[in-house]
Amino acid sequence: MIRHYDILLPVYSRGFHIITELILDAVGELPENGLLNVFIQHTSAALTINENADSTVLTDFETVYNKLVPEDASYYRHTIEGTDDMPAHIKASMLGSSITVPIRNHRLQLGTWQGIYLCEFRNRAGRRKLVVTIMI
Repeated sequence: MIRHYDILLPVYSRGFHIITELILDAVGELPENGLLNVFIQHTSAALTINENADSTVLTDFETVYNKLVPEDASYYRHTIEGTDDMPAHIKASMLGSSITVPIRNHRLQLGTWQGIYLCEFRNRAGRRKLVVTIMI
């Protein structure tokens, strides 16, 4: 059995945001066992799983990715949508557009300190859409 959900996220500022509870609220009760897949339908934002307890991790991620992929580089050709656009595409490709988490005993099998992140790379992004699939 497969269940599908479309989630329209609120607007998030640029940076890394934990959205685990938002996803769980949208899908309701999880099955006893299965897989949860989350896919983001955008090319300038990404998803990942990482630290969910210390908010400085979110800030450090933003700092490191901005140093790895700077804005205003003279070698970018895709600049029509602003100086943050091409770096956003590169960062999104580095992290990826989907994550999959096992479900056991009606719970996501995330580690104690893990959460699902929305990685927003645009300065003025709109609402992002997630496609969530639960496979039983």
